[in-house]
Amino acid sequence: MLKLDILVLPVHPDDAELGCAGTILKEIALGKKVGIVDLTRGELGTRGTAEIRDKEAADAAKILGLAVRDNLSIPDGFFENTKEYQLKVISAIRRFKPEIVITNAYYDRHPDHGRASQLVEDSAFLAGLRKVETSYNGEVQEAWRPNLVLHFIQDNYIKPDILIDVTDHWDKKVESIRAFGSQFFNPDWGDEPQTYISSPAFIEVIEARAREFGKSIGVKYAEGFTSKKILGVDNLFSLK
Repeated sequence: MLKLDILVLPVHPDDAELGCAGTILKEIALGKKVGIVDLTRGELGTRGTAEIRDKEAADAAKILGLAVRDNLSIPDGFFENTKEYQLKVISAIRRFKPEIVITNAYYDRHPDHGRASQLVEDSAFLAGLRKVETSYNGEVQEAWRPNLVLHFIQDNYIKPDILIDVTDHWDKKVESIRAFGSQFFNPDWGDEPQTYISSPAFIEVIEARAREFGKSIGVKYAEGFTSKKILGVDNLFSLK
C-alpha cells in the first residue's frame, strides 16, 4: 500500500495544476508524498479528448513529481453527490490514507467544481465510518479519515483561510499547467474552438491572483485555500 501525506481530489484533469500545483511542488520538495486522483476524465471539454487529457495528466504528473496519479472515471458534467460516487471517493481515500485532502472550490464558474467540492468533503467524513464498506482489488478496506480537507480557490474569488508561499515553485507550476496543451493557450493546437481558458489572458489571470495572494503575506506568489474546519498553529511565530 502506498500511503500519501497529501491526496488531491480534483474533478477535472488540470484543476489541481491550476489550483494547487505550487503547494504540491513545495510539499514534495519538503519530502512529502503527494498524489492526485482526478474524479473525471474531462471528456466534455470543448477542446481535446479524454484520451488526450489522460496523456496530458500523465505528463503533468511527471513534471510535479507525484507519487501516483489515477482517475476515478466518474461521468464529467452529470455526476451528483450520491452514494455511488461517494463510495468511489471513499475507496480512493482509504487506498492512500492521506493526512490531508485537497479538492475543488466551494463554488465556482463551472458547476462541477462546487458539486465535486461537496462530494469530496462528505466522502472524507464517511471514509472514517467503519460500517461504510468498501473494497479495493478484492480486499476489504479499513476506515480512514483525513485530518484536514482544504479547498483551493479557482475562477471565482473566495477569501482564503490560509495562504501558502509558492514563489520558489512558480515556474514549475506554470510548466505543469502548460502540459495540458489541448486546454490552454497553444498557437500550434489545430483549429479547435477557442474557449475562456484557451485565451492567452487566462494564464495571466492565474498569475495575477497568485501575485495578489502573495502581496498579502509579503511574497511574490501564493496559493490560497479555504477550510470548513478551524485551523490552528503550534505557535504565533509560525504565522506571517
